[in-house]
Amino acid sequence: MTDPIADLERQLKPYRDKLPSFRQLPARGLARTEVTDLVGQMASAEDHTWRDGFASGAVYHGDPEHVAFLSGVYAAQSQSNPLHPDLWPSATKFEAEIVAMTASMLGASHASSEAPVVGAVSSGGTESILLAMRAYRDFARARRGIAVPEIVAPVTAHAAFDKASRFFDMPLVRIPVDEGYRADLRAMAAAISERTAVVVGSAPTFPHGVIDPIPEIAALAAERGVGCHVDACLGGFILPWAERLGYPVPSFDFRVPGVTSMSADTHKYGYAAKGSSVVLYRGKDLRRFQYYTVADWPGGLYLSPTFAGSRPGALSAACWAAMVSIGEEGYLEAARRILTTGARIRDGVVAIPNLRVLGDPLWVTAFAADDGLDVYQVMENMSHHGWSLNGLQRPPAVHIAVTLRHTLPGVADRFLTDLADSVEEVRANPGVSTGMAPIYGMAASLPAEVVHQLLTGYLDMLFEV
Repeated sequence: MTDPIADLERQLKPYRDKLPSFRQLPARGLARTEVTDLVGQMASAEDHTWRDGFASGAVYHGDPEHVAFLSGVYAAQSQSNPLHPDLWPSATKFEAEIVAMTASMLGASHASSEAPVVGAVSSGGTESILLAMRAYRDFARARRGIAVPEIVAPVTAHAAFDKASRFFDMPLVRIPVDEGYRADLRAMAAAISERTAVVVGSAPTFPHGVIDPIPEIAALAAERGVGCHVDACLGGFILPWAERLGYPVPSFDFRVPGVTSMSADTHKYGYAAKGSSVVLYRGKDLRRFQYYTVADWPGGLYLSPTFAGSRPGALSAACWAAMVSIGEEGYLEAARRILTTGARIRDGVVAIPNLRVLGDPLWVTAFAADDGLDVYQVMENMSHHGWSLNGLQRPPAVHIAVTLRHTLPGVADRFLTDLADSVEEVRANPGVSTGMAPIYGMAASLPAEVVHQLLTGYLDMLFEV
């Protein structure tokens, strides 16, 4: 068996050897032209995969004009910091309007005036989820007297809920999914107890791109008097437009009674620069448990709405710029292109022998393999064709999250051709693998602690020069 960490190091070494490394500050600073040239070399070496549509997710818009537009906005606001609203009131405007526009898109008009939909801008989907879970924890402690509040979530809910569980000492009760990979409602009902602070549903799930039964989950939550968080990080900026286009989108947002919070990533299908997301709450009371304030610090009064103190206001400016420049018509057209391409890829995968699609996704297609075909080896062979896909486990599978890059002419057809060829290559040469396939294969059979050590070693390696 090969050493997967050593294999990864060998893959990274040629890239690192091409450019100078700095283990300490240079005695004399490099000329700015030299620095920009080095950064440009790295960018040009890295962008072909996503720019040409070979990556699952990762870059959701990527059009050069759009990227240049966001970069210009970022440059104009590069010194902005929402921690100092007296110096940069524009940051307050941008973030308030980002929250308002996102809430409006996700059914805020159906909320009561006593509990309007409010929120905050965060650094990404993980932070949005962490903020919401902390708010539920502290709400449950203060208002319901629960000493150790719990989260109830399907096994397919994002790993950020595991992170919240560990960070905030909130036990996570994982429930199974049904044959369609949606949350098992009977199991969820059984898992909710007097310790439950919040139940979770996804719209859609990251692994399989299916939408949990949100109305039923929210009804369970309301009946038991607990919160209901909908993780729409992946779908928040697609599903509203998919519904307008006539796709079968079940109710999932604040139009559903019982939904008390949501997360939606502006830096995914909102087409903002990386590093922005929105967390929304039904009512200011719940949001206040997200805030952090200090009244007796010698450094003065301290307050922050999210985990960070100083934050890059330029990212909020770029997010706002993306949203107001694209508008409803732009998001509708982008969704149309993505959903059309998603259907083309989903149907094409089904047509390849020994592959099957998991669930009934709209644009995030997960596929597994039958008859002894190693789907991880198929994924590895796709990497040899230039593709960067997402490996899944339990069950072993691979997915592609369709973005605007995949809607470019010929990309979907190229994906399906390469996938069919990769399947044939595995059939002809089973068990021949030197990359990520053995890692995923081992993860399914090794003790969890061993896998944790493997992943920790990988993270250590990323910080080595």
